[in-house]
Formats: sequence, C-alpha cells, structure tokens
Amino acid sequence: MNLNQITLPVNQIDEANEFYLKLGFTQIIKSQNYSRFSCPEGDSTFSLSLIDDEFENRSVIYFEHESLDDWVKKLQSKGIEFEQEPKDEPYLWREAILYDPSGNKIKLYWAGENRVSPPWRVNIREQ
Repeated sequence: MNLNQITLPVNQIDEANEFYLKLGFTQIIKSQNYSRFSCPEGDSTFSLSLIDDEFENRSVIYFEHESLDDWVKKLQSKGIEFEQEPKDEPYLWREAILYDPSGNKIKLYWAGENRVSPPWRVNIREQ
C-alpha cells in the first residue's frame, strides 16, 4: 500500500496555485476548481480543491527538505511569510511553520533518520 495524495481545500485557487509554485512544486493538473502538484523529489503529489463555503482545515501538511534553513531563506526572499522560522523540536525534527493563502497549515521540516526511526519507535501490526 502507498499513499497517493492529500487534497487540501482552498477558497481562491489561482492564488493557491501561485503560492505552491513559489514553494517549488510542479503543477501537473489545472482546472477552474482543481489543481494537482508533484513534489520536486520522489513521486509524491498533492492536490487543491476549490471550496465555495467557508471552511476550517485542521490538518497539517508536511514537506521535507534536507537543506531546510536554506529553503526557508530562499522562500522568504520570494515574499513567503513564516509563523515560525526553523526550530529544533523536542521530537527531534527541525521545523518551520507557514500557512497557504487559504489558511492551510504547512510545516517544512527535516528529520533525517528520526522521520521514521526515532528512538521511541514501535512496530505494531495486526496478527
């Protein structure tokens, strides 16, 4: 099994498309109410769906980059604003926090080995 994609709600699709292009993603589908992007590395994708009603999305989408601090500086030079600049977290990830134009929370991070194998990792499966 593999995760295909995450779809985020947005209330202004053109503004959202521009924002995610600035972050460095490649747009692979574009319509009046739906967009899809591929990540610069690997085969992960995510999409945007235009929502006419007000919404509150409490999900957080994470994008990983080994050179996190450099990436954040590059994005800041393009006018992207951050709620939190890169910071070492107690769960052994380094994270920066920002929001897209529709208010979706995004964490840019680097975790290295701790991404899937932190010291407290467990392996529980149905038997």
